[in-house]
Amino acid sequence: MKNPEIEIKETKLLSDNWYILNKVSFSYKNQKDKPEIQIREVYDRGNGAGILLYNTIKKTVILTRQFRLPTYMNGNKTGMMIEVCAGLLDKDNAEQAVIRETEEETGYRLKKVEKVVETYMSPGSVTEILYLFVGEYDETMKVSAGGGLDAEQENIEVLEYTFDEAYAMIESGEITDAKTILLLQHAKIKGLV
Repeated sequence: MKNPEIEIKETKLLSDNWYILNKVSFSYKNQKDKPEIQIREVYDRGNGAGILLYNTIKKTVILTRQFRLPTYMNGNKTGMMIEVCAGLLDKDNAEQAVIRETEEETGYRLKKVEKVVETYMSPGSVTEILYLFVGEYDETMKVSAGGGLDAEQENIEVLEYTFDEAYAMIESGEITDAKTILLLQHAKIKGLV
């Protein structure tokens, strides 16, 4: 299968209230060498990073719990999600961003992290690349209660589970966040905890 020939014809800004939503018209030469005009909406919220914090001695992981409006709007009765710590890169590189977000959200100050993967989580409509990491924590790294930033209206609960409890929460449906499932699977495969 060869790569298609793409030509952007028009980009129309639909919204820049929170992030950027564009309507894009483009020419796409398909596998039969027949050009097609396609129109898609593309949501640009910037790139992000997420991290699974793990403790090899206690065999625990740190996760967060917070309200996510889009999930509430799509059938999550409480809107609450259990996830790994994550956030947007802003002006930082992925490693700097995930270390910053870890301290803001969980209260743990990490010195080093290990990159696992770069992934598109919803490539049909969202431009975001998500950089995923793992990082080891212990109680000496705890510098605050965490919980997020008031200025960003974050209300984040910090949770500590045994790895087995967290992993079982995938099967029970308590954890449905893709980045969290991916990182817990990675931890299991690599035997981190």
